[in-house]
Amino acid sequence: MSFLEYRLQTVPTGLRKVLHLNWALILLLTAVCSVGWLMLYSVAGGDLSTWAEPQMKRFAVGLTIMIAVGFVPIWFWRNISAVAYLISVGLLVTVDLMGHVGMGAQRWLNLGFIMLQPSELMKITLVMMLAAYYDWLPTQKTSRPLWVMIPVLLILLPVALVLVQPDLGTAILLMGGGAVVMFCAGVSWIYFAVVIGGAAGLIAAVLASRGTPWQMLRDYQYKRIDTFLDPSTDPLGAGYHISQAKIALGSGGWTGRGYMQGTQSRLNFLPEKHTDFIFTSLAEEFGFVGACSLLVLYALIIAFCISSAIQNKDRFASLVTLGIAASFFFLFAVNMLMVMGFAPVVGVPLPLVSYGGSAMMVLLTAFGIVQSAHVHRPR
Repeated sequence: MSFLEYRLQTVPTGLRKVLHLNWALILLLTAVCSVGWLMLYSVAGGDLSTWAEPQMKRFAVGLTIMIAVGFVPIWFWRNISAVAYLISVGLLVTVDLMGHVGMGAQRWLNLGFIMLQPSELMKITLVMMLAAYYDWLPTQKTSRPLWVMIPVLLILLPVALVLVQPDLGTAILLMGGGAVVMFCAGVSWIYFAVVIGGAAGLIAAVLASRGTPWQMLRDYQYKRIDTFLDPSTDPLGAGYHISQAKIALGSGGWTGRGYMQGTQSRLNFLPEKHTDFIFTSLAEEFGFVGACSLLVLYALIIAFCISSAIQNKDRFASLVTLGIAASFFFLFAVNMLMVMGFAPVVGVPLPLVSYGGSAMMVLLTAFGIVQSAHVHRPR
């Protein structure tokens, strides 16, 4: 034991937990949220109260929750993983039966003080459930077919419920986060190769089913595929979003037009400028340099999570940290690929930057679990 570790042992428990918090991660999350506040102020035309101020208040509450969650021992989160997963499944069923409809999708529960999107909660509870499962499962059974099917079913159940809403983007994120936990737990790569091959076959079947009685996707989802392949086919309809996004991205150049000088957002050419397409507003105003700076902040958050997971000798804590990091990565990666035209538009917001209540709260709570794993790791 080093002298510093010895001195920490003499500090009261509460203060020791404060000192053990990953403060670098907290600063990075605050920096990303600050970018969001700046952009929300800009796209609102210089009005703080429209989007930026509510987002600041949510961050203050979310940060408090994150630190409070970080102080709770990691074994508590392990023990409630199954309950949290079942509650999330129950909320998804409730949404499918009586959820609030918005923008053609039934994804929210109106709780009065907040519009809760249970699929956001499921992204985290699914990771917790899988991490707890592999913490319980002996490592020699990890790749046996019977024990592989259980986590697959745990993933497919919420994916099916989310697809009913419909929310293809979140369904993809759930599968991605779950797959990363399985891979990090030691599941054989052969299973993933089979899944990738099956996915390729499924994509071919989806495309072949178009216009047939057994059509596998809805018409608007096929339109998104057409728009992704060639936005110019319908520049004023299905291709409008991505066409305007590309104009905003291209007009930003290397250093951008300047803060609050973006024409696409200020003149309302850019749709969903405060949510799904806020990254294009950032790129227009701050250019390639600003966009890459945000990407560096995201990459550093992922790096700190991976570093914490590698140093952690608790299997659940390590897996849940990696799973949350992977879910966070897929969030911003899918959004950026979507608005740049490298992926179909699937309605995924930019984490901690886009305007949104339940998404930010759930994400900061998830990072609270990362903090709990970091604070209570074996030393």
